[in-house]
Amino acid sequence: MAGRRRHQAVGNGAAAQGAGSEPQQFLRLMSHEMRTPLNGVIGMLGLLSRTRLDGAQRAYAEAAQASAEHMLGLVNDLLDYARLEAGKLEFDAAPVDLEALARGVAELLAPKAQDKGLEIVWSVAADAPDVMADEGRLRQVLFNLAGNAVKFTETGGVRIAVERAGGTDTAPRLAFIIDDTGPGVPEAARARIFEEFGHVDASDATRHGGAGLGLAVVRRLAEAMGGGVTVADRPDGPGARFRFEAAFPAVSQGERGRPLAGRALAVRTPDAFVRAAAVAQIEASGGAAAEAAAVTLVDHALAATEGRMLAAPPATGRGVILLTPGQRDLIARYRRAGFHGYLIKPLRRSSLVERALAAFGAAASSGAAPGSAEDDRVQTGRHIGQRILLVEDNPVGALLARTLLRREGCAVETAATGEEAIEALRRARYDLVFMDMRMPGMDGPTAARAIRAGGDRTPIVALTANAFAEDRRQCLEAGMDDHLIKPLEPEALRAALARWTNQDFRARLKTG
Repeated sequence: MAGRRRHQAVGNGAAAQGAGSEPQQFLRLMSHEMRTPLNGVIGMLGLLSRTRLDGAQRAYAEAAQASAEHMLGLVNDLLDYARLEAGKLEFDAAPVDLEALARGVAELLAPKAQDKGLEIVWSVAADAPDVMADEGRLRQVLFNLAGNAVKFTETGGVRIAVERAGGTDTAPRLAFIIDDTGPGVPEAARARIFEEFGHVDASDATRHGGAGLGLAVVRRLAEAMGGGVTVADRPDGPGARFRFEAAFPAVSQGERGRPLAGRALAVRTPDAFVRAAAVAQIEASGGAAAEAAAVTLVDHALAATEGRMLAAPPATGRGVILLTPGQRDLIARYRRAGFHGYLIKPLRRSSLVERALAAFGAAASSGAAPGSAEDDRVQTGRHIGQRILLVEDNPVGALLARTLLRREGCAVETAATGEEAIEALRRARYDLVFMDMRMPGMDGPTAARAIRAGGDRTPIVALTANAFAEDRRQCLEAGMDDHLIKPLEPEALRAALARWTNQDFRARLKTG
């Protein structure tokens, strides 16, 4: 695996001159102190909303959660802005898997998009190589831009795309594109929205909330990475297109796999973004999109008519795969109708390839619908039997993480200090450790070093309320494998579980 590289970009604020460790330490402390209680508030309200509540109680809980999430957004923007103004902005360069990056942002935003009836999709062009970059900073830029698009879009959808925009083989220039079908940005306001506290108009702050710092932070991060961010009308319809471009060192790698080479798939969906994303992922896997093919992807919006007609007669020898937002009732209903599987939106390329190859095989034989492997975004209990050690001194944080892990089917044991964690690992074997960074006595990094010094290689994922590159680097240097930022997102926790309890992934990591 390629090594990490560290560099710094100096901020342009007045506080930059003579900025030392004290401002950074203060910001880290404030980040921890503000985000820790918000982790408990947002997490507990999320758990409360899943219990039996009457109509009024549910409305109160949802209003409180929306307010807490709004407060978290303000805290994040203010801390990011203060950090940029404080002087030195650090970057930690490491290999970035562009598909995992784009998919992760789309999946984190999917619940909010689906609550508004929006589609959210992603794609990475086949000629866009993985690069050396600060993954956390890239994710922050994409998340801010795509989250902004979801906030201002009322109908239609949001697309996250990564394309090659020139450069050289060793330093490719990448374009990160966010398209939406919202109201667009008037030309007169396009420069203003990237300024501090800037809005398209004064009513935006009242209607949509926010301090007007998110896009200002994006602009500064883009410039610090040697690139820039722009906004224009979406070229193929109403809405806006935000575009961040920068050049990065390429990661030496072979071509992406082409498991669908020579295969043609048809895509049936009323949504242009969903079609574009599906076609891009088919082509990135070596396949081709066609009007008629042996295997067809059918959006659930058409499944009651066109999809049922395609799937019903097995004698046609067609494989039909349902595209669904993930509702269990839809999946169960259309599986009985003869579909050859389903794909959860936003699409995952690996799942698309797996389902497509299975459907091609079924179509080539009898046309009977085989069982389809469950997608981990539509079920709970996927990690039944996994033994997890949760190291967390905050009672509210521990209750939240323990509840989320148990909902995934994990057997969870807890420790409140680093010393207790070391002792627990001496007594028993665990599949994964989630460890808080700040604890009384022995903190997380110190405990991780002691665990690694003893020869224990159990994967350790840090839990931290600090969203600084320095904290991430501190985790990795201490021997931890990954980190999650509080407030804990159930999707992010689920992704970490899937990644670090996957034996194939861990084997590839060791040999990569």
